[in-house]
Amino acid sequence: MSVDMNSQSSDDSDYDDDDDNEGDMYDYYDNDDHEDGDKPENKYDDPEYFEQESLSVEQVNAFLDEEVDKASKTLKVSPTIAKVLLKVHNWVPSELLQRNAEDKTNLLVETHIIPPPCSKKAKLTGPPSNGMCPVCLQKTSVDKLNALACKHYFCKDCWTMHFCVLIEDGVSTGRSMSTSQIIIYQGFKLSSQQSHFQLSFCPGPGCDIVLKAEQPAAKRAICTKCNNSFCFKCKLHYHAPTECEVIKKWLTKCRDDSETANYISAHTKDCPKCSVCIEKNGGCNHMQCYKCKHDFCWMCLGDWKNHGSEYYECSRYKENPNIANESVHVQAREALKKYLFYFERWENHSKSLRLEEETFKKINQRIEDKVMKNAGTWIDWQYLLDAAALLAKCRYTLQYTYPYAYFMEAGPRKKLFEYQQAQLEAEIENLSWKVERAETTDRGDLANQMDIAETRRLTLLKDFLPH
Repeated sequence: MSVDMNSQSSDDSDYDDDDDNEGDMYDYYDNDDHEDGDKPENKYDDPEYFEQESLSVEQVNAFLDEEVDKASKTLKVSPTIAKVLLKVHNWVPSELLQRNAEDKTNLLVETHIIPPPCSKKAKLTGPPSNGMCPVCLQKTSVDKLNALACKHYFCKDCWTMHFCVLIEDGVSTGRSMSTSQIIIYQGFKLSSQQSHFQLSFCPGPGCDIVLKAEQPAAKRAICTKCNNSFCFKCKLHYHAPTECEVIKKWLTKCRDDSETANYISAHTKDCPKCSVCIEKNGGCNHMQCYKCKHDFCWMCLGDWKNHGSEYYECSRYKENPNIANESVHVQAREALKKYLFYFERWENHSKSLRLEEETFKKINQRIEDKVMKNAGTWIDWQYLLDAAALLAKCRYTLQYTYPYAYFMEAGPRKKLFEYQQAQLEAEIENLSWKVERAETTDRGDLANQMDIAETRRLTLLKDFLPH
């Protein structure tokens, strides 16, 4: 039996439901320069403001050499030893200087610069008298065999090969070397760059730019060479207000439980009033049945009028207060129910973003048509693109509020977060409704809705984005 499908959008469009892929996401912040939203006048009032600079490999090496030189002079050690000490301490000079002041000998022992004092029971042996390397079985002069503190001697060629493999595999730490072997590492600076807390490699394909920040944070970093944007700390896609460890846990959980959540991936639902099948082909969650004209919410199927302007109830999960007293099976079902609640909304906003990309393209095409027909200039219609860009930016932030809420402990702060999340969601849906009908919406009304939505977004980030 076939059924007709329609949606709240007047334009029919085919939607290819690609699997969510964190690496294929569109940069919804790409149109920052064209937005007329309510931006903070002072950059320091912007919760997402982040000072950064792009450095070439040569500039990074010069920066590291300067750090090493300072540490070398302060600690009165050679530059090679200073580099190892800095690397072990994540390039935080204050921590290194404190440990050096407390006990310099113990510091050098713990970082394997010098061997620990020998006990009477464990006497250290020298290199093999026959000069044979135990790895390659080649004979060489005894003075060309080197060892770590454990006194296992190998030839220089074998040590060099070993260190090269470790560096290429990204597992080298620069530790467990005697002073005589540190010199081998002088030509390898990649691992040092990756461990410095102020530096972050651009994850863009083939890009060799390194970003440097005086105050590293989980903020949006932008490469000036390839224009790639990412989180400075974890190098995933920018995920405010969710913290790096939380978003990693969420993405892992989504991958692990993807089969369980498959049943909610379909994008058709029945109208709650007349039961006709509805297809969602636009980003807005405010649906209107094409048959009976009933307005309802796509997420909870509730009457849109009952959502109200103060609180968006379907964005808040209502937990069972007595769950701790229930059986293990009931608790497991409740845990799955909670996850599916947040996953469905995460997934829905992800799909809405992709659908609104198509809306952006359609608006762009309509503007070009109007300009060709002398119905105004491109500048006259630019506000439509600004509204669509701001909508995508706000919805992108809203999408990442759901992992934040899922892992958040219950309490007054979570209630405040859910309230602000609800306010933001309500204004985003109002903006989405008006953007999809932008040509029939009063320009002043649209601009006012843009300001309200961006204000809600910035308010939430100011209160909950980690500093």
